Amino acid sequence: MADFSKRPEVTVDTMGKVHNPSGEGVKAISSSVKTKAAKKASQPPVPVVESHDTKVKEEGSSRRNITRKKTEGVYDSRNKKQGGHGKGKWDDLQDGSEHDALKLDKDDPLYVESEDTEAYILTSGVTEDVTGYDEVVEKQVYGPMLTLMEFKLQVADVVREYFDSADSDEVIRSLEEMKCRPYLPEVVKKAISLSLDEGPRERELVSRLLTCLHPTPLSDEDMAAGFDLLLGSLEDLCIDCPDAKPMVGSFLARAVVDEVLPPAFLSTQNNENPGSEVVERAVSLLSREHCTARLEKIWGPGDGRPVAELKKVMDQLLQEYLLSRELDEAARCVRELKAAHFHHELVKRGVKIAMEQDGSQENSQENLDAMVALFSFLVKNSIMSEYQVAKGLARLHKILADLTLDVPAASTMLEEFEIMAKESDCLPKSVAVVE
Repeated sequence: MADFSKRPEVTVDTMGKVHNPSGEGVKAISSSVKTKAAKKASQPPVPVVESHDTKVKEEGSSRRNITRKKTEGVYDSRNKKQGGHGKGKWDDLQDGSEHDALKLDKDDPLYVESEDTEAYILTSGVTEDVTGYDEVVEKQVYGPMLTLMEFKLQVADVVREYFDSADSDEVIRSLEEMKCRPYLPEVVKKAISLSLDEGPRERELVSRLLTCLHPTPLSDEDMAAGFDLLLGSLEDLCIDCPDAKPMVGSFLARAVVDEVLPPAFLSTQNNENPGSEVVERAVSLLSREHCTARLEKIWGPGDGRPVAELKKVMDQLLQEYLLSRELDEAARCVRELKAAHFHHELVKRGVKIAMEQDGSQENSQENLDAMVALFSFLVKNSIMSEYQVAKGLARLHKILADLTLDVPAASTMLEEFEIMAKESDCLPKSVAVVE
């Protein structure tokens, strides 16, 4: 025991290989560490700084000592173990609101135009030019309420409905409800383009519609701009409708006669596009004698005219056929009538005219033979139905008593006509004459 008491104090410096090679039983705290801990405990606490002040040590010097402190609680910024602001301590919620909104890219597949705030134009508080109010985006709209493509689709629906109803007032109301004043020239182009695929009735309706639309809501400038658009798209129209150019020329001439277009429009187009087939067609139609009366019926007998006028056209057609005996030309004229439901009148009037002409000549049936050939040709080419032939003959039986006064042999001639019609498959034997 005496030997151990004589040993000097064991410290970190003296502890080593000589005194205690294993270091077992010796505390790890040295006297120097105890001295430093006691000195630190005797220092006053660090005051809490509630604001992020920037302190400059020297006046006019760039040397700075920036001290950042927590806004809550006691925190020593010299201890950087917990990070700049402390573990789990955040001043504001970082929800992204402090960042600037990202600009939308128009090339992005998910780009939505209504969400692009840069697409809106700030204007003054004057409300004279406000077109309407968009309930979707809850904003006032300046200019057209629809895009050009939407306007074209709606105009196409309106024109097709007009072909069925023939109500021009409804078309005007629909255009006013669309509130797309800058797009009105497209109405001229769309209406004429759609009528090219239809019959004479629809083309006549379009010509009348242009007259109703002028000068309100379509002004002279709108009409001229609409026909400019139409002439510019002729090449595309000719792909679907090979006869587009002469038809558009007829529309131009009809518009000039109806005072929808000024004659100077044709002069301007002729100067800009010399040798244009469309303009030359319009000028030639306007140069004919009695052009006004002729252009009023430019679209032929199937334009929806009254029945009395349709009967007159049928008489002219039949008389011309009996003179020329051209089946193809007669069939084309019958097809242009666009009156399949009224073909029985054509049969009735044709047989009557043939009987009157044959009755004036002794022992002659050449006109009846020609009528049988015509009706047989029409039935075989699916232009006229067998039912219409039977119905026409049935109507002729009802007026046979009156017809006998002018043609005494009318009854015999009618029976012979029916026999020939059945032999030529114009009136099959299985089909009886409709009473």
